[in-house]
Amino acid sequence: MEPLLIYAAAVLFIAFLLIKPPYSLYCAAGGWISVVLSIVVDFPHYIIVENNFMYPLLGILGIPFLAITIPEMIKGNQLTLSLSRGAAIAFLIYIPFGFYPPLGDWLINMVTSQVAFLLDSFGFNSTRTEWNMIANNGFRVEIIMACTGIQSIAIMLGLACCAPADLRQRLTAVLLIVPTIYFLNLLRNAFVIMAYTGQWFQVFPEIASNGEYGYESFYWAHNVMAEVGALIFLVVLALALFKINPALGEFAEGIVSLYTEKVKKITGFGRGK
Repeated sequence: MEPLLIYAAAVLFIAFLLIKPPYSLYCAAGGWISVVLSIVVDFPHYIIVENNFMYPLLGILGIPFLAITIPEMIKGNQLTLSLSRGAAIAFLIYIPFGFYPPLGDWLINMVTSQVAFLLDSFGFNSTRTEWNMIANNGFRVEIIMACTGIQSIAIMLGLACCAPADLRQRLTAVLLIVPTIYFLNLLRNAFVIMAYTGQWFQVFPEIASNGEYGYESFYWAHNVMAEVGALIFLVVLALALFKINPALGEFAEGIVSLYTEKVKKITGFGRGK
């Protein structure tokens, strides 16, 4: 179900770029709904199999996001339209890798090779058992599309396109986003592999275990440390983008103000007695 929803989101967001209003607005609305549903329908997998609560949290937050974004977009709010355009551009960047297996496999293979090289450079004893698999100490880690960093690269490039910019600002943003995220993602993969196969964090099994032997180290390295670290880094990267293009910073301020005010209005928070 989840891959079909991602395909649907991609098609709908591309249609948003190609079709004239008002029909394009409904395409963008359908794209946002498909994205949130793709997370929600995978709740059992994230919680039971991966013991990962980051994506379920995003899915839950996605519900009020939809409740605010879609009506505002249908009304022609420029902030939500720009946000949707950024999402559409992110999908355009991701589609060749995510939907065309030869290109996606090439990227996975390249990342796997480079992570293996980093591990060797660090003096960590590991073996590349398959084209996308690295093993050590009886534990194996498979490199999948989500491990390549292409999603984060696409999202940040989409964000950079949410506001007007000149050619210099565009090129600077690309040169900042692509190599930085790609290299740091290689380090992230290497850290997770070393921590999991080396069993560095076998603590608090009542929180971290999913019933699989040794999973605790993967949980703490991947689901907690790497996820939180990536989130902090993306925030810092976004702030750097705002410096490069002040209009992007103004867009971000507008988005925060819009959603903050709408949440206050819905919840009644801050309303005088």
